[in-house]
Amino acid sequence: MFKQITLPYAYDALEPVIDALTVETHYAKHHAAYTKNFNDFAQKAGVADKTVEEVLTSLDSFEDPALRNALRNNGGGFYNHNLYFSTLSPNAAHAPEGALLDKINETFGSLDSVIKNISAAAAGQFGSGWSWLSANESGELMVSASPNQDNPLIEGTGFVPILAVDVWEHAYYLKYRNLRPDYIKALFEIIDWKKVEELYAAVTD
Repeated sequence: MFKQITLPYAYDALEPVIDALTVETHYAKHHAAYTKNFNDFAQKAGVADKTVEEVLTSLDSFEDPALRNALRNNGGGFYNHNLYFSTLSPNAAHAPEGALLDKINETFGSLDSVIKNISAAAAGQFGSGWSWLSANESGELMVSASPNQDNPLIEGTGFVPILAVDVWEHAYYLKYRNLRPDYIKALFEIIDWKKVEELYAAVTD
């Protein structure tokens, strides 16, 4: 059974960056629905014993287009939100250290530069979607954006997301209205780079 992450913080803990009602609605309604639906469709497809990563990287093996799309949308929603909520913290480390920081400096020039790249990808995503910082087994980094509930796993890039910026309107509209760039800028105040470091290490080990 696929399970939502348990939030390690209260709904109001991310204020003033994200208000309590948005966190509660986002997690307990939207994310919960993706999780339930993904479990239902995974059971129907006979893949409930697989990992979400295995399902998302093998979508082409599902012949029924409706089932394939259901697994893509709900599996992506489940996976993406687990990542998003896991990297937010009221006590966030505002910069990475070690191997991740070294690779960021090598690839993008500085932490500020990679944040600008991630932010631009998020702001420029037309309609609903995400921006990502992803890594591959060799430790290389990539910034990208995806529509809807897609992600680099689904897109077959060989990269695994280690940081997610959700730009679906339900992630920010109650507080920021149509000012998506303001939300993106504020979000980096609560992105925990220590967690991103851990995810980078898991991909590259």
